[in-house]
Amino acid sequence: MSRVAVSGAAGRMGRMTAETVAAAADLDLSGAFDPAAAGEVVAGVPIVVEPAEIDCDVIVEFTTPEVVMGNLEQWGKRGFHAVVGTSGFSSDRLEQLAELWGDSPGNCLVVPNFSIGAVMMMRFAELAAPHFAGVEVIELHHGDKPDAPSGTALATASRIAAAGGKNDAVPGGSGADIAGIPVHSVRLPGIIASQEVIYGGLGETLTIRHDTFSREAFMPGMLAAVRAVADLPDKLTVGLDSVLGV
Repeated sequence: MSRVAVSGAAGRMGRMTAETVAAAADLDLSGAFDPAAAGEVVAGVPIVVEPAEIDCDVIVEFTTPEVVMGNLEQWGKRGFHAVVGTSGFSSDRLEQLAELWGDSPGNCLVVPNFSIGAVMMMRFAELAAPHFAGVEVIELHHGDKPDAPSGTALATASRIAAAGGKNDAVPGGSGADIAGIPVHSVRLPGIIASQEVIYGGLGETLTIRHDTFSREAFMPGMLAAVRAVADLPDKLTVGLDSVLGV
């Protein structure tokens, strides 16, 4: 039985992750870490504020872009496997993480989006990329999301560009430029997470859209990542694709 800890355990995603792990018959919730929640309890486990108090096989990181790298440095030195749900991992930050993770005996799996539907949306967008003249990405999230564009949008645009997608857009109205792909970010209350990839060709468009209506949608992917991370062939892996076999 794998021992799993949650970093950022007092947050919405952290709490749901802890409760989901605790309910899984093949996993043991062995720890919860969150410096902002001393004395609180999640899924029957006390939240600790010192990294040294965490002991586990796999740690799930659901914190913020400001603290995630420092946390991962700690977990790497401890030899934990890490599943990272924190957003904001651009290509530059992934390069930093590869160097920081270094000689850690554990594996690190960075997941831009745990939703299985979102993973399929990104794969479909990648397949379509070489066949259309232009593409834009529109991502919509709740108003208190700390980063824009989202990690999912960054990953989607990067994969589209790598697969041959392009857009010769008019300057001034095309949002962020991610590897030459325009990405528009919307932040509004009432939204969980949605993303559209819109392709345009001669006389036609193709829209690939995914909507998340509840954070419960992220839990099956999170569990799949936790169960698979120790057996991944590479020290640093990005995305659920290899876990899901797509």
